[in-house]
Amino acid sequence: MLEINNVDIFYGKAQALTNVSVCVGEKEIVSVIGANGAGKTTLMKSIMGLVHPTAGSITFKGENITKLAAHDVVKQGIIYVPEGRRIFPSLTVYENLFMGTYSKKYSKKEIEDKIEEQYEFFPKLKERMDQLGGSLSGGEQQMLAIARGLMADPKLLMLDEPSLGLAPIIVEDIFKIILDINSKKNIPIMLVEQNAYMALESSSRAYVLELGIVKQQGDASVLIEDDDIKKAYLGG
Repeated sequence: MLEINNVDIFYGKAQALTNVSVCVGEKEIVSVIGANGAGKTTLMKSIMGLVHPTAGSITFKGENITKLAAHDVVKQGIIYVPEGRRIFPSLTVYENLFMGTYSKKYSKKEIEDKIEEQYEFFPKLKERMDQLGGSLSGGEQQMLAIARGLMADPKLLMLDEPSLGLAPIIVEDIFKIILDINSKKNIPIMLVEQNAYMALESSSRAYVLELGIVKQQGDASVLIEDDDIKKAYLGG
């Protein structure tokens, strides 16, 4: 579904990604793990058209999207939930969800049906639908950010550090939601995550980025048992 082939990314003269190749198949959860500064977020931004490769290509469902602008990437069906949630704090939960339909030409009824669908999937959001986004807890804000992304009917959902800053029990809730989105809605997910254990536990395949280079890749169940990965990322 998504193929990133031999991509190089530069910020000025500094190279952030070097010859990176990653793919995501239909119905998969694929995680990208690595330390701070490894290039994980840059990889997602390159897919979204927020930065463009100087070499290599990015294709989605067989179409080259390497040079597309971000709003055109969204129209292709790729939705990005960025690090730090980035909800609208001065808008209500309902209004935040409504904003998720900005790129779509839904009727009013379709919008209401979509919002109700999110409330069924995220019952806490229904309880807080009239609250301002900025008044929600960190976990609720993350749920809102994901739900807002789902409003646009993604063909591929990209999540950047969904567990960042959350208490361990809330992290478990968020990862259960991620698994449910994948299994119940059949949406493939690309997951960038510093919580390497949870990422690998939840994924079918994974990539390890170090200083902008793919150092390891393979089945997540195999990588989670790798001694080098245990020492570097799992506290083993």
